[in-house]
Amino acid sequence: MALFEAIGVRKSFGGVEALRGVDFAVEEGEIVGLMGDNGAGKSTLVKMICGAYRPDAGRLRMDGVPVTFRSPRDAAQRGVAVVYQTLGLVDQRDVATNVFLGQEPRRFGFVDARRMRREAREVLDTLRIRIPSVRLPVGGLSGGQRQCVAIARAVHQGGRLVLLDEPTAALGPEQQANVLRLVADLKAQGKAVVVVSHNVDHVLAVADRVVVMRGGLVSGVLEVAGTSAAEIVGLILGDRAAAALDPAGALHETTRGVNR
Repeated sequence: MALFEAIGVRKSFGGVEALRGVDFAVEEGEIVGLMGDNGAGKSTLVKMICGAYRPDAGRLRMDGVPVTFRSPRDAAQRGVAVVYQTLGLVDQRDVATNVFLGQEPRRFGFVDARRMRREAREVLDTLRIRIPSVRLPVGGLSGGQRQCVAIARAVHQGGRLVLLDEPTAALGPEQQANVLRLVADLKAQGKAVVVVSHNVDHVLAVADRVVVMRGGLVSGVLEVAGTSAAEIVGLILGDRAAAALDPAGALHETTRGVNR
């Protein structure tokens, strides 16, 4: 049974159909790469999964039970956590505060800073996130460390389904590797993870399946073990795919990096 399912979901903005009857599912302990060109419908689907948008038609289910998310808070209470590219961290506050952001524990009416620091350290250690002190201001961390803090917050605040929006964008190779390792660790802990990315190589490195969207529809669902970068790019680009391949069938360099 899938942890989360979207069945025949549709969403329009004015006269534009952003989603035109999309089926999507992810299981516990599974990583799904969600890919597609700009305007394919990925962002709309993610915002629907996390409760920011409500479908015009179709159904959502968690654990096989129909659900209606009226707001992101509603989805979060059901175990859906999302980490956008902007991360939503407060640079002036320390790591521990950012892990608990919005859910600070209190004791005798005051924020229990000691408990926050202890539990933040525990979640970082569990996720193998290497940050020397939870007292450090987030604004002084590297891009990769900031991404990891945002993911740690999503997990600590109850995320069973974690949605990651371009988690490796704008990071250096070593930081990208650390984030991808963290994504794999989430799977090992039984979390369901959806990685929205334009980087085919990174998706192939961690995902079990790839769902490709084009024009508000799912253009293909591929098992990573039986697919290739060229096949994924072909689904993303459709009729334009031939322009992304050289005569030998290899992807041009312009389609192989973070800017794919």
